Amino acid sequence: MSTHTEAVQKLNALIKGIRIAMLTTQAQDGALHSRPMGTIDAEFDGTLWFFTAWDSTKADELRQHPNVNVAYADPAHQRYVSVVGRAEMVRDDAKARELWNPMLKAWFPEGLEDPELALIRIDVDGAEYWDSPSGTAVVLAGFVKAALTGKRAQGGENEKLQL
Repeated sequence: MSTHTEAVQKLNALIKGIRIAMLTTQAQDGALHSRPMGTIDAEFDGTLWFFTAWDSTKADELRQHPNVNVAYADPAHQRYVSVVGRAEMVRDDAKARELWNPMLKAWFPEGLEDPELALIRIDVDGAEYWDSPSGTAVVLAGFVKAALTGKRAQGGENEKLQL
């Protein structure tokens, strides 16, 4: 069993460098809705942050149903992470300045002064990951071996983390 600090460090290492995450929220009718979100290049400390518009559909969904899933995928390195937590819409000028990237002007033309600018704060409860450090050729060879021998393929490391 890993400690909170170890789980945070492991999750930080797993999601570091993955530029796009899929954020899943729950709509008013109960339907799940996923959309790509740009990952902020910051050290993960148990909280995930994303920029969004204050009056967006996802913001409305988060206000009604704060439980979310954030999925990260890095197929080139056979690394997949599913994160669960509780989201909150936040307006925090200091935090926005700390996390701001000039590329965000594409969505917020007025920059940090944009009246729609808001943050999504996700306090992470836990995560599950699948990580196969071997290259794709090694993974495929393992699948072929499993098919030929009738034994289950070894897919790499899979673990649940509680934060």
